Amino acid sequence: MNKFVLLPLQLSDEIEVVERKGLGHPDTICDALAENLSRTLCAEYRRRFGAILHHNVDKALLCGGRAAPAFGGGVILAPIEIYLSGRAALGTGSDALPISEIAVDSAKKWLKNNMHALDADRHVEIHQRIRPGSVDLQALFSARAGAVARANDTSIGVGYAPLSPLERLVLAVERRINQEDRRQNPAWGEDVKVMGVRRGEVVDLTVACAMVGRHLMHKEDYLAAKASITALSHELAAEYDFVDVNIVVNAADTPESMFLTVTGTSAESGDDGEVGRGNRINGLITPCRPMTLEAAAGKNPVTHVGKIYSVIARQIAESLAQSPGIVRAECLMVSRIGSPVTDPAIVQIKLATADASPAESYSEYANDITADYLRDIPSLVEDFVAGTIPLY
Repeated sequence: MNKFVLLPLQLSDEIEVVERKGLGHPDTICDALAENLSRTLCAEYRRRFGAILHHNVDKALLCGGRAAPAFGGGVILAPIEIYLSGRAALGTGSDALPISEIAVDSAKKWLKNNMHALDADRHVEIHQRIRPGSVDLQALFSARAGAVARANDTSIGVGYAPLSPLERLVLAVERRINQEDRRQNPAWGEDVKVMGVRRGEVVDLTVACAMVGRHLMHKEDYLAAKASITALSHELAAEYDFVDVNIVVNAADTPESMFLTVTGTSAESGDDGEVGRGNRINGLITPCRPMTLEAAAGKNPVTHVGKIYSVIARQIAESLAQSPGIVRAECLMVSRIGSPVTDPAIVQIKLATADASPAESYSEYANDITADYLRDIPSLVEDFVAGTIPLY
């Protein structure tokens, strides 16, 4: 590969900051609805037309509603409004795709399957604003370099590996809260946010969890629910070998005001959301690590390198980091619109080695791994459509 660059990776671990916006956070909801719509469109395009058609539905906006939460109940005063926007082929010839029905139904289905306290029919209004793509981008989507699609954007993808203990802990806390049996913890809403800050060996963990009022009869129930989340977080911190840990749940609570909701998400009145403002594809927001502003969710899985390269860069870094002698790897990829998706403009790899040996000694090895992943890009389409590749 004549566009391959290998550099040493300098390590600095004194300060670390890691954030995750959980499943019911307004930004994550937007990511999920955009990606779910892309997957639904891919399946419908194949069923009707035999192939995935051009689309990028990665522009979703959530406008929060108004609510009056209360212990033992609460009411929604104005619904959450969600706008699904982007570009998509509406059909071929006289066979038109019912895009409005598909968009609204796919969004409501995701909300019903993932938000246990939110009524997707009464608490939410879905608006679709999807239009056909431009003629030049539709033509580029259909273009091929042999059997390989051409990139329909000039974009950046980055990835790194392995995850640090703090990164794994932040992921674990949110996932455990949202994977706990809802029959045992119905008061825990899906809107969870975890912020981890490490200074040397000392970790501060701030956890926010929207509590569902109808499952809490009074303040003591609320405090007990918070205590359960605190205990769970301490248990997980110990599993990741953190000893000096300070954990605060719903830090903004006062005797007069608590993080109480009707639906289990701040989207009901406290916050708005947008695609791409939340987690990167590894599920985290990591300002101390390489990141890109690219929003992967909702982009088409065939030609959009902003989506494809974000995944491939992470996979390359993970593969390299599993190799003996390499303790950390980073990968940066840049595309050029119109080039084959398997032919990036540049790939930069950074390696940190266990014995301080020169990164250049792994040049051929890293080049071969990178080439293998680039060659396999077309096979990623099926994984994207199946939803087996996490993007948020």
